[in-house]
Amino acid sequence: LQWVVDNLWAGVFSFIGVYFLATLLFIPGSLLTLGAGFVFASALGLGWGVLLASIAVFVGATSGATAAFLLGRYLVRDSIKHVSEKYPVFQAIDAALEHNGFRIVILLRLSPLIPFNAINYILGVTAVPFRDYVLACFAMLPGTVIFVFLGSSAGSLVDSATSGNDNRVLTISVIVAGVVFGLGGLTVITYYAKKELQRIVQENEERDGDAEEGQNNLVVDSYQHQEEVQEILGCTTLVQAK
Repeated sequence: LQWVVDNLWAGVFSFIGVYFLATLLFIPGSLLTLGAGFVFASALGLGWGVLLASIAVFVGATSGATAAFLLGRYLVRDSIKHVSEKYPVFQAIDAALEHNGFRIVILLRLSPLIPFNAINYILGVTAVPFRDYVLACFAMLPGTVIFVFLGSSAGSLVDSATSGNDNRVLTISVIVAGVVFGLGGLTVITYYAKKELQRIVQENEERDGDAEEGQNNLVVDSYQHQEEVQEILGCTTLVQAK
């Protein structure tokens, strides 16, 4: 902690590098996010700790996610396609990405239907434009800030419990209330994101079903038209024969 205080920016950039590598190596980012909140809040206080930890986590996660996307698209495409088969939900999402790519990537960031590290690689084998993918990374901010705050709260609770501060009870009450509201907000965001994602997938399936039905009707109409032509030709032949 003292090293972070004495080498603030070195600590921030070091954590960004660690998070970047963790994203590529499938190391769970939630633990690192909580840890960043705890370390920076313990070293700098709750306010500055949450701010710098959130920036470090977001930059590290975004850069790692971008690198994973490019690797999935250009270097390990075949292997990633095999991995994507383990997530049945992706098969439905993949079809919808063609029409609602940017929107669906945002919803995937808000709803953990597919693990964060896996979805970064998997989206690389889809038709999602690189620009839309990068812009959608900003949807990670709500969850990032909440998890950082949870880690920071743990550090603040430890400091409050060990200090002789007269306002210790008030401080602990405020932190606990923040944690409760933060978890509640994250739950609501996840629920509605998942619900909206399911609605988009269902609409896409209905659209594909209508398109397939239209093609079948076209084939039937063509067949009926063929029969009518044959009947006309047959009648014409009979008249000529008479």
